[in-house]
Amino acid sequence: MDRFFSHFILRLDAKGRVSVPAPFRAVLVREAADSLFCYPALDRPALEAGGRSLLAEIEDLIGRFPPFSEEREQFATALYGTAETLKLDPEGRVTLSDPLKDHAGIMDAVAFVGLGHKFQIWAPDRFSARLSEATGRMRTLKKRLGAERAANPQGARE
Repeated sequence: MDRFFSHFILRLDAKGRVSVPAPFRAVLVREAADSLFCYPALDRPALEAGGRSLLAEIEDLIGRFPPFSEEREQFATALYGTAETLKLDPEGRVTLSDPLKDHAGIMDAVAFVGLGHKFQIWAPDRFSARLSEATGRMRTLKKRLGAERAANPQGARE
């Protein structure tokens, strides 16, 4: 698989290290990444993390703004200015810095959450709340899309 998917709850060890889930490490290996690009999420108490795909997406996003524009500077500051490179040790563990843990409210365990080309790292209780919220919103969306489809079946084209 070449995407991050599923979620895993893992504990920090006594030295503050956590093992990156094996399926996530496999994606990083395919991307030729021996470390994680990680930064505090801009809009939630979680960490954004990934390898070369995430970095390429960020570079593409920042590159959409004109050079030296305020928007480009703000995105670069918010994303690159808070990012850290977390080196994977031989056992596949990383150490989360205090600023990263503080942002996400991480104490003794983390939830790794796959999002396709990247993953997030959450405090497990916060992820549980996020998952409940997302599931509820998707149920509502599914009902709405079903109602729209019933009101305008594809066979009734004009």
